Amino acid sequence: MDSRSKGLQETGEGFALRFGRPRDWAIGGALLAALVIAVEWTVGWGPLLEPWRTLSPLLLLALFGLTALSYIMRAVRVYDYFGSRFRGCFPTVLRLSMLHNTANNLLPMRAGEMVFPWLMRRYFGHGFLDAAAALLWIRILDLHFLALIGILILYLRDPLPIWWLVALAWLAGLMLFAPLRGLVKDSGRQSGRALAAKLIGLVRRVLSAAPAQPGIIARVYLWTALTWILKFTAFAVLLEHFLPVEFWRLLTGVMGAELSSVLPFHGIAGSGSYELAVVAALAPLGVEPKLALAGAVNLHLFLLGSTLVLGALAFLLPKTSVRAGGDPPRES
Repeated sequence: MDSRSKGLQETGEGFALRFGRPRDWAIGGALLAALVIAVEWTVGWGPLLEPWRTLSPLLLLALFGLTALSYIMRAVRVYDYFGSRFRGCFPTVLRLSMLHNTANNLLPMRAGEMVFPWLMRRYFGHGFLDAAAALLWIRILDLHFLALIGILILYLRDPLPIWWLVALAWLAGLMLFAPLRGLVKDSGRQSGRALAAKLIGLVRRVLSAAPAQPGIIARVYLWTALTWILKFTAFAVLLEHFLPVEFWRLLTGVMGAELSSVLPFHGIAGSGSYELAVVAALAPLGVEPKLALAGAVNLHLFLLGSTLVLGALAFLLPKTSVRAGGDPPRES
C-alpha cells in the first residue's frame, strides 16, 4: 500500500471514529431529553401540536415542495462548482447532496459535515481533503448570503436607504474570491521546517479549492441565493402559522434556527440547540419565550419530517463508484 492509499484509509478510519464518538451522542441525547421535558413543562405537547390540525394540507405540500427544491439547488451548486468533473453525473450528485444534508440534520455535533468528503471519495474518487476544502468555501458563501438576509431583516424592520448601500457593498465583497487562487503561487515557497511546510501545503490545498472564475463565482452564488430564498420562504410561512408575528421577526427566527449549527453544542437531529437558537433570536424582539419555543419545535418537526422523506428518496437515486469525467481528482 502506497503512502497516499494509506492516508486515504487513515482518513476513512478517522471519519468512522468521529461518526461514532460516544461523547457526541451522550451530549446530543441529553439535549434531546432536556427539550422533551422543557416542552412538556412549559407548553405541553398536546397544545403545542394542536395548530397542525388547522394547517392546510395543500399549503404543507407546497412548503415541502419548496424545501425539496432547495435541496435540488444545493445539488446544482455542487454540480456547477466542480464543473466538468461531474458532467453527466447529476443524479449521483443529487443523491450525495441529499444524503449530506440528511446527515447534517440528524447527526449530533455537526458530524454530518464529514459525510460530504466521504461520499465524494466513495462515489467519485475525489480527494477527501480537497472535497473538505471545497465544502469550506461553499459554507463561506452560505454565511455570506445569510448575512445578506440579515441586512434584509434590518431593512424590513427599519426601511432606510442606507441598507441598500450596505447590501451592495456586501455583494461587492464577492470580488475578493477571484484572486484567491493566485495566492497559491505566492504560498508555494517551501520552508525548511516540516511543520511550516505542512501548513503551507494545507493553505495551498484550501486556496486551490476556492472558486476563481467570475462566471463560476456568480453562478455558484446564484444557486446559493436560490437555496436559501426557497428555504427561508418555506420556513417563515410555516412558522407564521404557529407564531403570528411580523414577517421580519419570522425571518429572524428562521435565521436563528439556521445559525444554531455554529453553536459549540449540537444535539441529535439538532434537538435542543435548534430551539434554543430560535428562542434566543426572538425573545429580545418582544416575542414571549413560551410562544417562541412552541413555534421553534413545530418548525423543527417540519424540518425533520422533510429530512427523513428526502433522505429516504435519495436512496432511490443512482450512484456511481467511478471517477467523473474532466480533470482527475486528487487523492488526499
